[in-house]
Amino acid sequence: MWALLVLIGAAAVSAHLQDLAFDRQKVFRVTLQNDKQVEIINSLSNNMQVDFWQPDSVTLVRPKMQVDFRVEADKSFEVEDLLKENGVEYRVLIDNLQAALDAQFDSKARTTGHSYEKYNNWETIAAWTADIAAQNPDLVSRSVIGETYEGRSIYLLKVGKSGPNKKAIFIDCGFHAREWISPAFCQWFVKEAVETYGKDTVLTTLLNSLDFYVLPVVNIDGYVYTWTNNRMWRKTRSKNARSLCIGTDLNRNFNAGWCTIGASDNPCDSTYCGSAPESEKETKALADFIREHLSTIKAYLTVHSYSQLLLFPYSYTYNLPSNYEELKSIAHVATKQLTSLYNTKYTYGPAATTIYPAAGGSDDWAYDQGIKYSFTFELRDTGRYGFVLPESQIKPTCEETLLAVKYIANYVLEHLY
Repeated sequence: MWALLVLIGAAAVSAHLQDLAFDRQKVFRVTLQNDKQVEIINSLSNNMQVDFWQPDSVTLVRPKMQVDFRVEADKSFEVEDLLKENGVEYRVLIDNLQAALDAQFDSKARTTGHSYEKYNNWETIAAWTADIAAQNPDLVSRSVIGETYEGRSIYLLKVGKSGPNKKAIFIDCGFHAREWISPAFCQWFVKEAVETYGKDTVLTTLLNSLDFYVLPVVNIDGYVYTWTNNRMWRKTRSKNARSLCIGTDLNRNFNAGWCTIGASDNPCDSTYCGSAPESEKETKALADFIREHLSTIKAYLTVHSYSQLLLFPYSYTYNLPSNYEELKSIAHVATKQLTSLYNTKYTYGPAATTIYPAAGGSDDWAYDQGIKYSFTFELRDTGRYGFVLPESQIKPTCEETLLAVKYIANYVLEHLY
Protein backbone atom coordinates (compact mmCIF):
# COMPACT_ATOMS: atom_id res chain seq x y z
CA MET A 1 0.00 0.00 0.00
CA TRP A 2 2.80 2.40 0.97
CA ALA A 3 4.61 1.61 -2.32
CA LEU A 4 1.41 2.37 -4.22
CA LEU A 5 1.05 5.70 -2.43
CA VAL A 6 4.64 6.54 -3.26
CA LEU A 7 3.93 5.67 -6.90
CA ILE A 8 0.78 7.79 -6.96
CA GLY A 9 2.68 10.60 -5.26
CA ALA A 10 5.49 10.34 -7.80
CA ALA A 11 3.00 10.37 -10.68
CA ALA A 12 1.29 13.44 -9.23
CA VAL A 13 4.65 15.16 -8.86
CA SER A 14 5.70 14.39 -12.42
CA ALA A 15 2.32 15.60 -13.70
CA HIS A 16 2.76 18.71 -11.60
CA LEU A 17 6.30 19.28 -12.90
CA GLN A 18 4.90 19.15 -16.40
CA ASP A 19 2.20 21.60 -15.25
CA LEU A 20 4.72 24.23 -14.31
CA ALA A 21 7.57 23.35 -16.60
CA PHE A 22 6.94 26.12 -19.14
CA ASP A 23 5.74 28.87 -16.86
CA ARG A 24 6.77 32.31 -18.20
CA GLN A 25 8.83 30.81 -21.02
CA LYS A 26 8.60 32.90 -24.16
CA VAL A 27 8.59 32.17 -27.86
CA PHE A 28 10.25 34.90 -29.92
CA ARG A 29 10.07 35.61 -33.63
CA VAL A 30 13.02 37.50 -35.07
CA THR A 31 13.48 38.73 -38.61
CA LEU A 32 17.16 38.67 -39.44
CA GLN A 33 18.53 41.27 -41.83
CA ASN A 34 22.17 40.29 -42.24
CA ASP A 35 25.04 37.98 -41.24
CA LYS A 36 25.77 40.02 -38.11
CA GLN A 37 22.25 39.36 -36.82
CA VAL A 38 22.57 35.67 -37.71
CA GLU A 39 25.73 35.66 -35.57
CA ILE A 40 23.76 37.07 -32.64
CA ILE A 41 21.31 34.15 -32.82
CA ASN A 42 24.23 31.74 -33.12
CA SER A 43 25.91 33.13 -30.02
CA LEU A 44 22.60 33.06 -28.14
CA SER A 45 22.22 29.37 -28.82
CA ASN A 46 25.82 28.76 -27.75
CA ASN A 47 25.30 30.54 -24.45
CA MET A 48 21.91 29.27 -23.37
CA GLN A 49 19.29 26.65 -24.09
CA VAL A 50 17.40 27.75 -27.19
CA ASP A 51 14.68 25.57 -28.67
CA PHE A 52 14.31 26.40 -32.35
CA TRP A 53 10.73 26.05 -33.59
CA GLN A 54 11.26 27.38 -37.10
CA PRO A 55 13.66 26.49 -38.70
CA ASP A 56 14.36 23.44 -36.54
CA SER A 57 18.07 24.08 -35.98
CA VAL A 58 20.38 27.06 -35.51
CA THR A 59 22.57 25.75 -38.36
CA LEU A 60 19.75 26.54 -40.79
CA VAL A 61 19.42 30.19 -39.74
CA ARG A 62 20.19 32.59 -42.61
CA PRO A 63 19.83 36.32 -43.32
CA LYS A 64 16.35 37.50 -44.46
CA MET A 65 14.84 34.62 -42.52
CA GLN A 66 12.08 34.62 -39.95
CA VAL A 67 13.17 32.56 -36.94
CA ASP A 68 10.94 31.33 -34.10
CA PHE A 69 12.56 30.08 -30.90
CA ARG A 70 11.76 29.35 -27.27
CA VAL A 71 13.88 30.35 -24.28
CA GLU A 72 13.81 29.56 -20.57
CA ALA A 73 11.81 31.95 -18.37
CA ASP A 74 14.84 33.37 -16.53
CA LYS A 75 16.58 34.20 -19.82
CA SER A 76 13.84 36.07 -21.62
CA PHE A 77 14.79 39.58 -20.40
CA GLU A 78 18.40 38.94 -21.29
CA VAL A 79 17.33 37.83 -24.78
CA GLU A 80 15.11 40.87 -25.28
CA ASP A 81 17.91 43.20 -24.20
CA LEU A 82 20.35 41.56 -26.60
CA LEU A 83 17.91 41.79 -29.51
CA LYS A 84 17.13 45.45 -28.77
CA GLU A 85 20.79 46.37 -28.35
CA ASN A 86 21.63 44.92 -31.76
CA GLY A 87 18.62 46.33 -33.55
CA VAL A 88 17.17 42.91 -34.32
CA GLU A 89 13.53 43.15 -35.33
CA TYR A 90 11.53 40.84 -33.05
CA ARG A 91 8.18 40.17 -31.51
CA VAL A 92 7.00 37.88 -28.76
CA LEU A 93 4.77 35.22 -30.32
CA ILE A 94 3.92 33.52 -27.05
CA ASP A 95 4.32 35.49 -23.87
CA ASN A 96 3.78 32.62 -21.44
CA LEU A 97 4.13 29.17 -22.97
CA GLN A 98 2.51 27.48 -19.99
CA ALA A 99 -0.64 29.55 -20.43
CA ALA A 100 -0.68 28.60 -24.15
CA LEU A 101 -0.23 24.93 -23.25
CA ASP A 102 -3.15 25.08 -20.84
CA ALA A 103 -5.25 26.88 -23.45
CA GLN A 104 -4.66 24.08 -26.00
CA PHE A 105 -7.30 21.95 -24.34
CA ASP A 106 -10.24 24.15 -25.32
CA SER A 107 -12.30 21.49 -27.09
CA LYS A 108 -16.02 21.39 -26.34
CA ALA A 109 -15.88 17.60 -26.71
CA ARG A 110 -15.35 16.74 -23.07
CA THR A 111 -15.43 13.00 -23.43
CA THR A 112 -12.99 10.93 -21.41
CA GLY A 113 -12.54 8.54 -24.32
CA HIS A 114 -11.40 9.07 -27.89
CA SER A 115 -12.52 12.20 -29.72
CA TYR A 116 -11.66 13.43 -33.22
CA GLU A 117 -11.78 17.02 -31.98
CA LYS A 118 -9.40 16.51 -29.09
CA TYR A 119 -5.74 15.62 -28.76
CA ASN A 120 -5.73 11.96 -27.75
CA ASN A 121 -2.88 10.34 -25.84
CA TRP A 122 -1.21 7.25 -27.26
CA GLU A 123 -3.18 4.75 -25.16
CA THR A 124 -6.41 6.26 -26.51
CA ILE A 125 -5.13 6.26 -30.11
CA ALA A 126 -3.91 2.66 -29.84
CA ALA A 127 -7.33 1.53 -28.54
CA TRP A 128 -9.01 3.55 -31.31
CA THR A 129 -6.99 1.73 -34.01
CA ALA A 130 -8.41 -1.56 -32.73
CA ASP A 131 -11.96 -0.22 -32.39
CA ILE A 132 -12.16 1.46 -35.81
CA ALA A 133 -10.99 -1.76 -37.49
CA ALA A 134 -13.40 -3.92 -35.46
CA GLN A 135 -16.35 -1.62 -36.23
CA ASN A 136 -15.59 -1.37 -39.97
CA PRO A 137 -14.23 -4.77 -41.00
CA ASP A 138 -15.12 -4.26 -44.67
CA LEU A 139 -13.14 -1.00 -44.86
CA VAL A 140 -10.39 -1.03 -42.23
CA SER A 141 -7.83 -3.56 -41.06
CA ARG A 142 -5.03 -3.11 -38.55
CA SER A 143 -1.55 -4.59 -38.60
CA VAL A 144 1.67 -4.20 -36.64
CA ILE A 145 4.67 -3.24 -38.77
CA GLY A 146 7.29 -3.22 -36.04
CA GLU A 147 7.98 -1.95 -32.58
CA THR A 148 9.50 1.21 -31.15
CA TYR A 149 12.70 1.53 -29.17
CA GLU A 150 10.68 1.29 -25.93
CA GLY A 151 8.81 -1.77 -27.20
CA ARG A 152 5.47 -0.31 -28.28
CA SER A 153 3.65 -1.81 -31.27
CA ILE A 154 3.65 0.38 -34.38
CA TYR A 155 0.11 0.11 -35.73
CA LEU A 156 -0.79 0.60 -39.37
CA LEU A 157 -4.34 0.89 -40.68
CA LYS A 158 -5.21 -0.25 -44.18
CA VAL A 159 -8.28 1.64 -45.37
CA GLY A 160 -10.19 0.70 -48.51
CA LYS A 161 -12.65 -1.79 -50.02
CA SER A 162 -10.99 -5.09 -50.76
CA GLY A 163 -10.39 -5.79 -54.43
CA PRO A 164 -7.79 -7.35 -56.73
CA ASN A 165 -4.46 -5.64 -57.59
CA LYS A 166 -5.24 -2.36 -55.87
CA LYS A 167 -2.64 0.39 -55.84
CA ALA A 168 -2.09 2.29 -52.62
CA ILE A 169 -1.27 5.64 -51.04
CA PHE A 170 0.78 5.78 -47.84
CA ILE A 171 0.02 8.49 -45.26
CA ASP A 172 1.91 8.94 -42.01
CA CYS A 173 1.64 11.32 -39.07
CA GLY A 174 3.52 12.04 -35.85
CA PHE A 175 7.16 11.94 -36.99
CA HIS A 176 8.01 14.72 -34.54
CA ALA A 177 6.54 14.17 -31.10
CA ARG A 178 5.42 17.72 -30.32
CA GLU A 179 3.50 18.24 -33.57
CA TRP A 180 0.21 17.07 -32.04
CA ILE A 181 -2.03 18.33 -34.85
CA SER A 182 -0.38 15.76 -37.13
CA PRO A 183 -1.69 12.51 -35.54
CA ALA A 184 -5.05 14.28 -35.20
CA PHE A 185 -5.19 14.50 -38.99
CA CYS A 186 -4.46 10.79 -39.56
CA GLN A 187 -7.31 9.91 -37.19
CA TRP A 188 -9.61 12.40 -38.94
CA PHE A 189 -8.78 10.94 -42.34
CA VAL A 190 -9.82 7.45 -41.22
CA LYS A 191 -13.00 8.84 -39.62
CA GLU A 192 -13.98 10.56 -42.87
CA ALA A 193 -13.29 7.39 -44.85
CA VAL A 194 -15.57 5.22 -42.70
CA GLU A 195 -18.28 7.83 -42.12
CA THR A 196 -18.66 9.10 -45.69
CA TYR A 197 -18.08 5.89 -47.66
CA GLY A 198 -21.13 5.49 -49.89
CA LYS A 199 -22.12 9.15 -49.40
CA ASP A 200 -19.17 11.22 -50.62
CA THR A 201 -18.71 10.26 -54.28
CA VAL A 202 -15.00 11.20 -54.46
CA LEU A 203 -14.01 9.34 -51.30
CA THR A 204 -16.15 6.35 -52.25
CA THR A 205 -14.42 6.08 -55.62
CA LEU A 206 -11.02 6.49 -53.97
CA LEU A 207 -11.71 3.76 -51.42
CA ASN A 208 -13.10 1.41 -54.08
CA SER A 209 -10.10 1.96 -56.33
CA LEU A 210 -7.19 2.47 -53.93
CA ASP A 211 -5.97 1.37 -50.53
CA PHE A 212 -4.73 3.91 -48.02
CA TYR A 213 -2.07 2.82 -45.57
CA VAL A 214 -2.39 5.15 -42.59
CA LEU A 215 0.28 5.21 -39.88
CA PRO A 216 -1.30 7.41 -37.16
CA VAL A 217 1.85 7.96 -35.06
CA VAL A 218 5.35 7.12 -36.27
CA ASN A 219 7.28 8.37 -33.23
CA ILE A 220 5.14 6.75 -30.54
CA ASP A 221 7.74 6.85 -27.72
CA GLY A 222 8.35 10.54 -28.31
CA TYR A 223 4.61 11.24 -28.45
CA VAL A 224 4.07 9.46 -25.13
CA TYR A 225 6.91 11.52 -23.64
CA THR A 226 5.23 14.78 -24.71
CA TRP A 227 2.21 13.73 -22.67
CA THR A 228 4.10 12.54 -19.60
CA ASN A 229 7.33 14.53 -19.31
CA ASN A 230 8.07 17.26 -21.80
CA ARG A 231 5.46 18.69 -24.18
CA MET A 232 8.23 20.19 -26.34
CA TRP A 233 10.06 16.92 -27.09
CA ARG A 234 10.72 16.28 -30.80
CA LYS A 235 12.97 13.24 -31.31
CA THR A 236 12.68 9.54 -30.56
CA ARG A 237 13.59 8.23 -27.07
CA SER A 238 16.45 5.92 -28.03
CA LYS A 239 19.74 5.96 -26.12
CA ASN A 240 22.84 7.11 -28.00
CA ALA A 241 26.26 5.49 -27.64
CA ARG A 242 28.88 7.68 -25.94
CA SER A 243 26.31 10.36 -25.13
CA LEU A 244 23.88 11.10 -22.33
CA CYS A 245 21.63 12.86 -24.83
CA ILE A 246 18.55 10.97 -25.91
CA GLY A 247 16.87 10.50 -29.25
CA THR A 248 17.23 10.85 -33.01
CA ASP A 249 15.27 13.05 -35.40
CA LEU A 250 13.37 10.43 -37.42
CA ASN A 251 13.02 12.83 -40.32
CA ARG A 252 16.80 13.01 -40.68
CA ASN A 253 17.30 9.25 -40.35
CA PHE A 254 16.38 8.06 -43.85
CA ASN A 255 18.88 7.12 -46.52
CA ALA A 256 18.43 10.19 -48.70
CA GLY A 257 21.58 12.31 -48.74
CA TRP A 258 21.83 11.16 -45.13
CA CYS A 259 23.38 13.70 -42.73
CA THR A 260 24.94 15.81 -45.50
CA ILE A 261 23.01 19.05 -45.00
CA GLY A 262 20.50 20.51 -42.54
CA ALA A 263 21.07 17.66 -40.10
CA SER A 264 23.40 17.21 -37.14
CA ASP A 265 25.79 14.43 -36.17
CA ASN A 266 25.64 15.57 -32.54
CA PRO A 267 23.24 13.39 -30.48
CA CYS A 268 22.40 16.40 -28.30
CA ASP A 269 20.93 18.35 -31.23
CA SER A 270 17.25 18.32 -32.15
CA THR A 271 18.11 17.42 -35.75
CA TYR A 272 20.48 14.54 -34.88
CA CYS A 273 20.56 12.20 -37.90
CA GLY A 274 21.25 9.02 -35.90
CA SER A 275 24.31 6.77 -35.95
CA ALA A 276 23.48 5.52 -39.47
CA PRO A 277 20.58 5.64 -41.95
CA GLU A 278 17.66 3.67 -40.48
CA SER A 279 19.42 3.33 -37.13
CA GLU A 280 16.04 3.89 -35.48
CA LYS A 281 13.59 1.00 -35.20
CA GLU A 282 10.76 3.31 -36.24
CA THR A 283 12.55 4.43 -39.43
CA LYS A 284 13.41 0.84 -40.28
CA ALA A 285 9.84 -0.41 -39.75
CA LEU A 286 8.42 2.29 -42.01
CA ALA A 287 11.10 1.89 -44.68
CA ASP A 288 10.83 -1.93 -44.63
CA PHE A 289 7.06 -1.74 -45.11
CA ILE A 290 7.34 0.64 -48.05
CA ARG A 291 10.11 -1.44 -49.65
CA GLU A 292 7.94 -4.55 -49.35
CA HIS A 293 5.00 -2.76 -51.00
CA LEU A 294 6.86 -0.69 -53.59
CA SER A 295 5.01 -2.25 -56.49
CA THR A 296 1.68 -0.99 -55.13
CA ILE A 297 2.44 2.27 -53.28
CA LYS A 298 2.06 5.11 -55.78
CA ALA A 299 2.05 8.14 -53.47
CA TYR A 300 3.60 9.03 -50.13
CA LEU A 301 2.17 11.78 -47.90
CA THR A 302 3.77 12.75 -44.60
CA VAL A 303 2.13 15.18 -42.21
CA HIS A 304 4.01 17.63 -39.97
CA SER A 305 3.44 21.05 -38.42
CA TYR A 306 3.67 24.04 -38.43
CA SER A 307 3.98 26.64 -41.27
CA GLN A 308 1.12 25.99 -43.73
CA LEU A 309 3.23 24.51 -46.49
CA LEU A 310 2.87 21.79 -49.08
CA LEU A 311 6.36 20.60 -49.97
CA PHE A 312 7.78 18.11 -52.43
CA PRO A 313 11.33 16.88 -53.18
CA TYR A 314 14.02 17.63 -52.84
CA SER A 315 15.15 18.61 -49.36
CA TYR A 316 18.68 17.19 -49.47
CA THR A 317 19.64 18.91 -52.70
CA TYR A 318 18.69 22.07 -54.58
CA ASN A 319 18.28 19.96 -57.74
CA LEU A 320 14.71 19.68 -58.93
CA PRO A 321 12.94 16.32 -59.24
CA SER A 322 12.43 15.00 -62.76
CA ASN A 323 8.64 15.52 -62.62
CA TYR A 324 9.00 18.97 -61.01
CA GLU A 325 6.40 20.65 -63.25
CA GLU A 326 3.86 17.95 -62.49
CA LEU A 327 4.45 18.07 -58.72
CA LYS A 328 4.25 21.85 -58.80
CA SER A 329 0.92 21.85 -60.60
CA ILE A 330 -0.51 19.20 -58.24
CA ALA A 331 0.61 21.26 -55.23
CA HIS A 332 -0.83 24.41 -56.79
CA VAL A 333 -4.32 22.92 -57.17
CA ALA A 334 -4.17 21.02 -53.85
CA THR A 335 -3.37 24.20 -51.90
CA LYS A 336 -6.09 26.07 -53.80
CA GLN A 337 -8.59 23.40 -52.71
CA LEU A 338 -7.34 23.62 -49.13
CA THR A 339 -7.65 27.42 -49.06
CA SER A 340 -11.18 27.33 -50.49
CA LEU A 341 -12.70 26.23 -47.17
CA TYR A 342 -11.43 28.68 -44.53
CA ASN A 343 -9.11 30.85 -46.59
CA THR A 344 -6.04 29.36 -44.91
CA LYS A 345 -3.08 30.41 -47.03
CA TYR A 346 -0.50 27.79 -47.96
CA THR A 347 2.84 28.10 -49.75
CA TYR A 348 4.09 25.25 -51.93
CA GLY A 349 7.29 24.23 -53.67
CA PRO A 350 10.40 22.04 -53.49
CA ALA A 351 11.44 21.87 -49.83
CA ALA A 352 15.09 22.97 -50.10
CA THR A 353 14.22 26.33 -51.65
CA THR A 354 10.76 26.78 -50.11
CA ILE A 355 11.96 26.38 -46.52
CA TYR A 356 15.50 25.11 -46.08
CA PRO A 357 17.68 22.17 -47.07
CA ALA A 358 17.52 19.10 -44.84
CA ALA A 359 18.88 15.64 -45.58
CA GLY A 360 17.52 12.26 -44.51
CA GLY A 361 13.82 13.02 -44.86
CA SER A 362 11.20 10.37 -45.52
CA ASP A 363 9.64 12.23 -48.47
CA ASP A 364 12.93 12.41 -50.42
CA TRP A 365 13.65 8.78 -49.57
CA ALA A 366 10.23 7.62 -50.78
CA TYR A 367 10.65 9.64 -53.97
CA ASP A 368 14.06 8.12 -54.62
CA GLN A 369 12.50 4.67 -54.15
CA GLY A 370 10.42 5.45 -57.24
CA ILE A 371 7.26 6.81 -55.57
CA LYS A 372 6.91 9.81 -57.80
CA TYR A 373 4.08 11.53 -55.92
CA SER A 374 5.71 12.40 -52.60
CA PHE A 375 4.52 15.32 -50.47
CA THR A 376 5.05 16.81 -47.02
CA PHE A 377 2.29 18.82 -45.39
CA GLU A 378 3.17 21.39 -42.73
CA LEU A 379 -0.22 22.07 -41.14
CA ARG A 380 -1.49 25.12 -39.21
CA ASP A 381 -0.55 27.59 -38.11
CA THR A 382 2.13 30.12 -39.07
CA GLY A 383 3.39 30.70 -35.53
CA ARG A 384 0.65 32.35 -33.46
CA TYR A 385 0.41 29.09 -31.51
CA GLY A 386 3.04 27.04 -33.33
CA PHE A 387 3.20 23.56 -31.83
CA VAL A 388 0.52 24.38 -29.25
CA LEU A 389 -2.38 24.77 -31.66
CA PRO A 390 -5.65 24.81 -29.68
CA GLU A 391 -8.00 21.84 -29.98
CA SER A 392 -10.70 24.14 -31.36
CA GLN A 393 -8.61 24.29 -34.55
CA ILE A 394 -8.40 20.51 -35.05
CA LYS A 395 -11.67 20.25 -36.98
CA PRO A 396 -11.07 23.14 -39.42
CA THR A 397 -7.43 22.14 -39.92
CA CYS A 398 -8.37 18.55 -40.72
CA GLU A 399 -11.32 19.49 -42.92
CA GLU A 400 -9.24 21.77 -45.13
CA THR A 401 -6.28 19.37 -45.26
CA LEU A 402 -8.61 16.55 -46.30
CA LEU A 403 -9.58 18.55 -49.42
CA ALA A 404 -5.93 18.71 -50.50
CA VAL A 405 -5.36 15.02 -49.73
CA LYS A 406 -8.47 14.01 -51.68
CA TYR A 407 -7.30 16.06 -54.66
CA ILE A 408 -3.83 14.48 -54.62
CA ALA A 409 -5.27 10.98 -54.21
CA ASN A 410 -7.69 11.49 -57.07
CA TYR A 411 -4.89 12.82 -59.27
CA VAL A 412 -2.80 9.75 -58.47
CA LEU A 413 -5.75 7.49 -59.28
CA GLU A 414 -6.06 9.14 -62.68
CA HIS A 415 -2.32 8.93 -63.33
CA LEU A 416 -1.37 5.46 -62.15
CA TYR A 417 2.01 4.20 -63.31
